[in-house]
Amino acid sequence: MRISSSQIYQLAVQSMLSQQASLAKTQGQVATGKRVQTPADDPVAAVQMHQLAVQISQSDQYGKNSTIVTGRLQLEEQALNDANTVIQRTRELVVQANTATLNDADRQSIATELKARQGELLAIANRKDGNGEYLFAGLSGNTQPFARGSSGSIQYQGDTGARSVQVGDSLGVQDSDPGSRLFMDIIAGNGTFTTAASAGNAGSGVLDAGSVVNAAAWTPGNYTVSFTSANAWQATDSLGNVVGSGSYSSGASGSTIAFNGIQVGISGVPATGDSFTVASAGKQDVFSTMDNIIGALQSGASTDPKRAQFITKMNSSLQQLDQVDANFTQVHSQVGVRLAMLDDADTTRATTQADLTAASGQLSDLDYASAVSKMSQQLLGLQAAQQSFGSISKLSLFNYL
Repeated sequence: MRISSSQIYQLAVQSMLSQQASLAKTQGQVATGKRVQTPADDPVAAVQMHQLAVQISQSDQYGKNSTIVTGRLQLEEQALNDANTVIQRTRELVVQANTATLNDADRQSIATELKARQGELLAIANRKDGNGEYLFAGLSGNTQPFARGSSGSIQYQGDTGARSVQVGDSLGVQDSDPGSRLFMDIIAGNGTFTTAASAGNAGSGVLDAGSVVNAAAWTPGNYTVSFTSANAWQATDSLGNVVGSGSYSSGASGSTIAFNGIQVGISGVPATGDSFTVASAGKQDVFSTMDNIIGALQSGASTDPKRAQFITKMNSSLQQLDQVDANFTQVHSQVGVRLAMLDDADTTRATTQADLTAASGQLSDLDYASAVSKMSQQLLGLQAAQQSFGSISKLSLFNYL
């Protein structure tokens, strides 16, 4: 078999190029510390590494989501603290205003402060997050949630939606509460019914917020308690049916009006024909509660009938402020639960991500000792090929002519 000089040269060059390529690949592995440079190096490991990289990237995104949700919930928590401070101060002012030694001018001064407190609460309800979105607008983050309408009352302009953000493979956390849940949909009265004095009352009778004695006997509805004389009362439903009646000793302490499983404390001296309403509890927003208090303070309490109506309104207002406080506390506890969930998710995610990174490293990281030994062998082989080619290239017939 004849082999020409050109074939010898070609085979030698191809061999050296192949060894150079192998050496370059090993040098690249040593330089980067990665065994798998391309999928061709280890197809199975490359697929597994890709899957792990997707999981790590997804985990990173969950971490970013968690940071955003944590920030919004912390802002909500601070807003709840500030709102509760306003409500506590409002309650103090109501108790102060209900003192018999104050005159109408004093109550006007309290009304002025309450207006400022209401404005403070409105500003809290309209707070924004770091991205400029309103915290309490529901899913309508770019819409100012609270504003005073044409009727004069503060109205909610957001929606009732709540955004859930994914912070884990199967875990979504609500990042805020709609303003309707926090400031508007607050149960009225004692949670079962409300009490109020009629505007035309001429006596000094005062009702308290009342309580439920037998829930099974209570029939929701609107009832009127009328005094047929200064010492006798009767309760009728919305159809005029008498559902209860009794006697009353004017001015006696600890007297109650009881019917349909409820009882209401009464004091003072009602006039014949005076009436009070007992109605099923609905919902009352916190701003309306403050408006009612301010209106009562501005109306004054200079006469016995006005004083009686004022005290009745203050009693019901204190009950309503307690409901506001209870609602804030409930939402606050829910926010705390969500923050705890985020902490737990962050801890779990950090552990999982460390495991994923370690698994990816086991697939891709280089065994330096083996790689350096292999590189030395490849370098030695390349040098031998180069030297042998130098010798073989001198073998020509022309050298012997």
